[in-house]
Amino acid sequence: MKIGCFALIDPFHTLDHQLARIQELGFDCADITDNHPGGLLGGDIFDAAVSLDCNPFDIKRLFDRFGLTISSVAAHAHLLDPTHPARYGTSEIMKALKLAGMLDIKYVITTEHAGMTDWARNLSYEQRIFTIAEKLYEPLRLAGDLGVKLLFEPHGPVSDTIQGIKDVRSALGDDPAFGVCLDTGNSWLGGADPVAMAREFRDIIGHVHWKDLPKEMEASRGKITGCGFSSIALGEGVIDIAGVYAVLRDAGIAHSTLEIAGADNLTKSAAYLGKLEEQAAAATVSA
Repeated sequence: MKIGCFALIDPFHTLDHQLARIQELGFDCADITDNHPGGLLGGDIFDAAVSLDCNPFDIKRLFDRFGLTISSVAAHAHLLDPTHPARYGTSEIMKALKLAGMLDIKYVITTEHAGMTDWARNLSYEQRIFTIAEKLYEPLRLAGDLGVKLLFEPHGPVSDTIQGIKDVRSALGDDPAFGVCLDTGNSWLGGADPVAMAREFRDIIGHVHWKDLPKEMEASRGKITGCGFSSIALGEGVIDIAGVYAVLRDAGIAHSTLEIAGADNLTKSAAYLGKLEEQAAAATVSA
């Protein structure tokens, strides 16, 4: 399992800057982490966002310039809220899938988020399953035709639970294009056991987002549905990262991503995962 980064190391810098920093830190893969239909200030001046309407090969050429592989495309959506042109949803997910398909990227990652509207927050559990599945039905058909997996990531009231992911998958007919991106921090913060989630979905986990979280965040557990980045290195918090790694190290997962702020924390985290691999390999040899 290769360890990479989000293409967002330094805030308010463009994508070429982020890729140069990732290369400097010694990583060889990164995710396309934010995208949009267009817009000069958001995409070309203030941040590292990628336009979904660009020439995908321009993105590939940029990654190639820094010797980096694109490991996945993030397409986090508002799947619980009513469909609206201003909300990232089915249309944008399908564009992200087309981008991935053209560049031979195997995974697009989405999630439902907590809900921005009172309408979303007042849905029953069954209604939540239905509205998520309805918004993912056509993207999954396209994903299957493109040979891309659409991975559902813990980052909302449904996806933060094992049963919620199982019920969405079932509502979509156990579509083979449906998979899981395990986020160790989000799943724990939402109240799940990341090790149990890794075991449950081991056969369909295509990507991992690594986070460890500090003890003081235990008070928020089960109250919020996720966080973008961890402020500490792997192995310094309360999450059983070693347990997740033990379940998934030989699951055939090609790439994973450190969702961790700070260059020092990134390098410490990569070293921590390297140490876990060395220990597991040594145990295998001695057995």
